[in-house]
Amino acid sequence: MVQELVIAIVGAASAGALYMAAAAKVVKQYERGVVLRLGRLRNDVRGPGFTMVLPGIERLRKVNMQIVTMPVPAQDGITRDNVTVRVDAVIYFKVVDAASAVIQVEDYRFAVSQMAQTSLRSIIGKSDLDDLLSNREKLNQGLELMIDSPAVGWGVQIDRVEIKDVSLPETMKRSMARQAEADRERRARVINADAELQASKKLAEAAKEMSSQPAALQLRLLQTVVAVAAEKNSTLVLPFPVELLRFLERAQQPAQQQVRQPQQAVRPPQQPAQAQRPAQPQPSVAPAPPPASAPAVSSATAPARPPRPKPLARH
Repeated sequence: MVQELVIAIVGAASAGALYMAAAAKVVKQYERGVVLRLGRLRNDVRGPGFTMVLPGIERLRKVNMQIVTMPVPAQDGITRDNVTVRVDAVIYFKVVDAASAVIQVEDYRFAVSQMAQTSLRSIIGKSDLDDLLSNREKLNQGLELMIDSPAVGWGVQIDRVEIKDVSLPETMKRSMARQAEADRERRARVINADAELQASKKLAEAAKEMSSQPAALQLRLLQTVVAVAAEKNSTLVLPFPVELLRFLERAQQPAQQQVRQPQQAVRPPQQPAQAQRPAQPQPSVAPAPPPASAPAVSSATAPARPPRPKPLARH
């Protein structure tokens, strides 16, 4: 009898130990336990620590309450300005209601992932390319609102949504590079022209001040020589006094006036030579001698006349 009693006690203790092992559950600090008794949800959600469930009658499901980081696969889409892009994102969410996450949706992780992909494609079609590249904060907020609206009923809270990368076609990349290069060149030219304008104004003011004091120009020349000599290169600088140039300029002006005076002297007038007429046949008559009373003309005063051709005798 005693032996049978000991065996019965040992068997009962073993069964109790097995029952306790099956009923004992441990919920971690970042988890919550949802208990289903005969398929019906219990109102009390088990907190972290040791808890007991009835084996075969109750079922405990643990729900992670930590923030989950889920990458959204890259989605191909066409923007509002008809540019094909490929956008991927990342979403941060956490469960705030463990019972709703177990009861309202079959797999809340898969549901959030599919909702994020659908919302990402929708936000691509509603946005321009410039917004995707430069105004991502606004797009992130819009994407977060689109995902958070249905996720609230699942007991899930969307903490943050970020667009990671926007992939563009190679042709679009080259076009944007040319546009950026042209814009930078335009700004460089504007800045250079503005600098030239300011420098010309300052040089004009400096020249006005130096014109009143010629020694200032000499001092400026000496400063330039010192600046060039400090480079220690092979440049040879020969300073030339400005006063010497002015002296040579003044000395050259009288010489030019003397050269112009002989060219402007009055020349003696010359009578144009009489055009020689062709000889005409005349009758053979002896030429009459010149009258004796004709006054003699001085060769010094009267211009010389060419001799007249002799008439040909007619036979």
